[in-house]
Amino acid sequence: MTLLTGEALHALLLRKWGRSFDLQFRRAGDRIFLQVMWRYLEQASYPDSPEDYAAHLAAIAQHLNDWGCTEQVCHYLETTREKPRLGKAVSIPLELGTRIIEWLE
Repeated sequence: MTLLTGEALHALLLRKWGRSFDLQFRRAGDRIFLQVMWRYLEQASYPDSPEDYAAHLAAIAQHLNDWGCTEQVCHYLETTREKPRLGKAVSIPLELGTRIIEWLE
């Protein structure tokens, strides 16, 4: 399993789309998704500082490491043809074990 850092996650987003998109976890029923949101750090209206953005990505990366789904997320980001746009996030379904889902309840 490859460990992911916030910096590596940021570099992956920049390589894919050329922007520092926001990432959020979303739960829908018994599924968890990592969503690449349409807002990004380079926007004048983005609410967080670069330092806050970096800390947020580090926390996201740590969760992905803890859940053992970093390779799945990296592969999805590298191969998807989707792109975040206003009102539409790119949703990455996370394959988590049932024990992790129970822990999140």
